[in-house]
Amino acid sequence: MNYDYIIVGSGLASIMFAEQLRTHQKSFVVISDRSQQASVVASGLYNPVVLKRFTAAWKADSHLRSAIPRYANLEHLLGIKLDYVIPIHRVFNSIQEQNNWFLACDKPLLNQFLNPNLINNKNKFVKAPFGFGEVYSTGKIDTQILIEAYRSFLSDKNQYIAETFDYDSLIETSGGIAYKSIKSKYIVFTEGFGIHKNPYFKQLPLEGTKGEIVTIHAPELKLETILKSSIFVIPMESDNYLVGSTYEWTDKTNTPTSKAKSQLLEKLELLISCSYEVVNQRAGIRPTVSDRRPLVGCHPNHNRMYVLNGLGTRGVLIAPSMAESLYEFIESNTPLPEEIDINRFTSVFS
Repeated sequence: MNYDYIIVGSGLASIMFAEQLRTHQKSFVVISDRSQQASVVASGLYNPVVLKRFTAAWKADSHLRSAIPRYANLEHLLGIKLDYVIPIHRVFNSIQEQNNWFLACDKPLLNQFLNPNLINNKNKFVKAPFGFGEVYSTGKIDTQILIEAYRSFLSDKNQYIAETFDYDSLIETSGGIAYKSIKSKYIVFTEGFGIHKNPYFKQLPLEGTKGEIVTIHAPELKLETILKSSIFVIPMESDNYLVGSTYEWTDKTNTPTSKAKSQLLEKLELLISCSYEVVNQRAGIRPTVSDRRPLVGCHPNHNRMYVLNGLGTRGVLIAPSMAESLYEFIESNTPLPEEIDINRFTSVFS
């Protein structure tokens, strides 16, 4: 079997790069054992503002312009609903936070995303005596549904191989890459935290941070916006809500923990006063990088091997543009932005 590309991994980065290939009529196959859970357990939020400090997220405007049409295309392709446009209400904890918000509203990179008017709390089950700040251009992508649907889409086209990638079976040839019975021009690794098992790219400084979220059923709450305080609360269907997320730097397993559950519920009860029931808990390892920028580019010693990784907590927002940058780099020799190019870590390969 001959392809233009092999993609290893089947999370959000894989999907977005596969869409670049499909759009440009390149042939490809995806190989994955579904061992990495970061995209599946992600909240799916896209938000152009860092709400802890009231600053603009990295290149938020351009990433939004790239991302939203791509998710709309995927909705059409797969015949499913993915993008739920919903504002975020940042809970103010003091008059000082209100004042900081109003100052942020005047900043050039933020004024298009922040409502300058104070939003008063009208929900008797939400504890927000200082009100909210409203963020525009926000919403939720159902990443779990997207990943499952895209795998099925590829499987139906015989473009998906469900197996653990065997690095020992990867051979470089004069014309590209050979893997078992597959021949390809290029291979792109989109393995998330699984990069630590990859002998070609494991030196890159990708730090795994474990995140956990819970799903609650709260029929009285009736939220119509996303709440953001020390946690987020995201409305779902049937009076269910996603509550997250935790950050754990030592535990590198995908196993949910009672400690994280307790942390989330303690913070939740500072925010809401109605009764609720926990119906689910999920965990995964976020692929975050030491300098908080993605890992994109070509291996310095293997010119047919590429990486697309390190999308971190804003993967939903930045994955489409990162995939486009890598595609243009490979196919058109368009230089990668220095801040995402793995050449900034060339010394780790020596």
